[in-house]
Amino acid sequence: MKKRNIKDIEYYLLPGASRKTTDIVVERDGTIHVRPPLHMSAEQVDDTVYSKRMWIYRTLAEWNSLNSTHVCREWVNGESFLYLGRHYQLTLVDDPVKPLSLKNGRFLLNKALVRSPSATAAKQAFEQLYSQKGLERLQARTQYFAPKVGVDFGSITVKDIGYKWAACKRNGDLSFHWKCMMAPPKVIDYIVVHELCHNHHRNHTTAFWDEVDKVLPDYHERKDWLRDNGASLTL
Repeated sequence: MKKRNIKDIEYYLLPGASRKTTDIVVERDGTIHVRPPLHMSAEQVDDTVYSKRMWIYRTLAEWNSLNSTHVCREWVNGESFLYLGRHYQLTLVDDPVKPLSLKNGRFLLNKALVRSPSATAAKQAFEQLYSQKGLERLQARTQYFAPKVGVDFGSITVKDIGYKWAACKRNGDLSFHWKCMMAPPKVIDYIVVHELCHNHHRNHTTAFWDEVDKVLPDYHERKDWLRDNGASLTL
């Protein structure tokens, strides 16, 4: 992955792939990633990126607007944390056995975990809980949707995968970000179907979205929710 600039646009050039079109993606951190066809030179990619500059400007402006609402939560009683699209209040408790649990409509967090200035241990407890519950849910939803998409899948992992919601390898292995578990169930299902459809098409062409539409005719609504609310799905 190489960083390049064309005029005022900075982007990361990814290795070429067996594809007909150039895939330009504004990632969740605001960086621009570009994956071209195998035959394209770096200079040709520059020209393609520049020809799409108006779309890139609009997308970056939208990204800046959405991330201006980024939520910073505090590790105090009554703070709100998301799980499956719903808000649950935090209660600090004395529990030497469980670092974190979700019980009776509240997150119960061992108060000893918030003593460090950065509350690293508290964040890790939430990440572990989201990952654990996420693996159970995502395995079940993937098994449900795979026959509808008409594909098989490999292993499923739930972890921090950076600025992507999910990823699908060519061998069918799927990775999901633990933050997915903050989203509503309908949006989680959209993420699952999205990745499964990449077994048909590796890019985001019309043919790819047609596959998504076959399974989720209202995918636009779910996709828009993720775009509009993604910045709030954080610790």
